[in-house]
Amino acid sequence: QVQLVESGGGSVQPGGSLRLSCTASYSSPYMGWFRQAPGKEREGVAAINSIGQPKYSDSVKGRFTISQDKAENTLFLQMNSLKPEDTAMYYCAAASGAAIFRRSLFPDDYNYWGQGTQVTVSS
Repeated sequence: QVQLVESGGGSVQPGGSLRLSCTASYSSPYMGWFRQAPGKEREGVAAINSIGQPKYSDSVKGRFTISQDKAENTLFLQMNSLKPEDTAMYYCAAASGAAIFRRSLFPDDYNYWGQGTQVTVSS
């Protein structure tokens, strides 16, 4: 059982930046960030595999950067140029198994989830 703890959410004005962190109790072959706004489905934002290759949704490409510290089992999401439509609860997710080259933005491909951290972008 992998436990995930997110931090770094908050409120920011449009155009601002935030950095999310997620600490995992064990390493995983691939990890991702998802978000869910009220009344909407959970959306994959960014994913990264064991060799550090990222994948982004079109809505955040060029603004968000996913990275990881494998030694510390920590996942990061640097969010720049934030927009009101980025407002959501953000979740860290980790997969089990051995697919170390996989990068998935589909929630069903993940086995473990954090409790979420709220990001609000508003003027």
